[in-house]
Amino acid sequence: MSSSASVTAETAGALKRNAVGVPGIVFFVVSAAAPLAAALGASPVAFAALGPGAPGAYIIAGLVLILFAVGYAAMSRFVTSTAGFAAYLDSGFGRIAGFIGAALALLSYTCMLIALYGILGFFTSAIVADLTGLQLDWKIWSLMAWAGVAILGYMEINLSAKVLGVLMIGEVLILAVFDVGVLSQGGASGINFDAFQPSNVFSDGLGVALLFAASCFVGFEATAIYGEEAKDPRRTVPRATYAAVTLIAVFYAVSTWAIGLAHGTDAVQTAAAEDPGNFVFAVTTQYVGQWATVLMNVLLVTSSFAVLVAFHNTLSRYKFALGRAGALPRSLGRSHPRWQSPHRASLAVSAISIVILGLFMLAGADPFAQLYAWLIGVGTLGVLVMQAATSFAVLVFFLRRNRSELQLWSGVIAPILGGTGLAGAAFLAVMNWDLLTGATEGLPTLLPWLVALAVLAGVLWAKFSKIESVTKARPTRPTAPLTASETPETKN
Repeated sequence: MSSSASVTAETAGALKRNAVGVPGIVFFVVSAAAPLAAALGASPVAFAALGPGAPGAYIIAGLVLILFAVGYAAMSRFVTSTAGFAAYLDSGFGRIAGFIGAALALLSYTCMLIALYGILGFFTSAIVADLTGLQLDWKIWSLMAWAGVAILGYMEINLSAKVLGVLMIGEVLILAVFDVGVLSQGGASGINFDAFQPSNVFSDGLGVALLFAASCFVGFEATAIYGEEAKDPRRTVPRATYAAVTLIAVFYAVSTWAIGLAHGTDAVQTAAAEDPGNFVFAVTTQYVGQWATVLMNVLLVTSSFAVLVAFHNTLSRYKFALGRAGALPRSLGRSHPRWQSPHRASLAVSAISIVILGLFMLAGADPFAQLYAWLIGVGTLGVLVMQAATSFAVLVFFLRRNRSELQLWSGVIAPILGGTGLAGAAFLAVMNWDLLTGATEGLPTLLPWLVALAVLAGVLWAKFSKIESVTKARPTRPTAPLTASETPETKN
């Protein structure tokens, strides 16, 4: 790249075009969903609450997200922005909603990112000590992970996509091996479909199981966030959205079904309640072998790292878009002259992460029971609220702002059903806050109010900001692919 071209890229704040296709975006989304970590962490709670019908809860959550994806994908043909949900809320409901979405996104993804540093350090410390005898404090592992994520976030997106692809394939393969092992051996009492019988699914405990199932899908907003860097975004984003949500839903349903079969219909609820930490590992050893359990432990660490990379990139692109629009310091909206990555925004995310993480470390916080549990709860609630609001923004966008392109299914029915389901999940998160976070008393029980404060902060941000929009992305009619001199925000 010539020096003049470099200066142009730096000044214009353009991210690298045609850098990632459908597979790359799917890697980011599925990595953020963390199939292995979700199976190990969420499935015991779902089974303990609902019993053998827990896999059915994952099917319901997947259907709700697919309904959301229908409207989301339809609107993605008109809105391509690194600002993700904030751009959709701005295009649907208007300027103030865009600022609220931006505030919620910054809160939610920051909380998730910090929480994941805690859980990676916790898991890595325990697993390395068990396998090698090397005793290192969780803080050391978390700091090492922070350094790796900071480097990958600074560089071009292709490198992160390749790393995530390798890590994701590893965790998916080990769960697939487990699934095949259980199904080939017939489980504890033969292959059956008790997990999907309505009497088992629609029973006491469904609300809690649905909440934890829905939390496993957090992160697929990346399909739109990487739109500017995607090859032919008006086709890539919808395809990646459908592919990612469908893959995640099917994979979760099959894997939890296999876990239920491995324990047996009559025993699975008790096993999940009595020993949640060993709930999956016990049957992995039984049906596949000790080697698989060891490998699963190792892949749990790499899975956590992959999630960190995915959320760091998401948060960096949010800050990049907000900086480019002038909602945050404009220096954040400049891209690297060589890699065309949001390097300044990435550095800002890394700096904020290490400060907050350092404060928790200095306070002596427990990396699992406090750092992870509390902050992941806030992040999950915030994302569920954003998803629900975005679904209704799709409805308003087509009914009020782009009626000529309105289609009954994708513009009205699916967004209403998806938004209602996601709003219900957010309500369940608040009502079951103690189960979601382990917080039963004191200040941690008030953490859901941070989401309300973020909404208020968004309103005040809009009131005192002088810019027209939180993002430069505006609705456009679908046209021919963008040329090299155009950006999604300027082609209007």
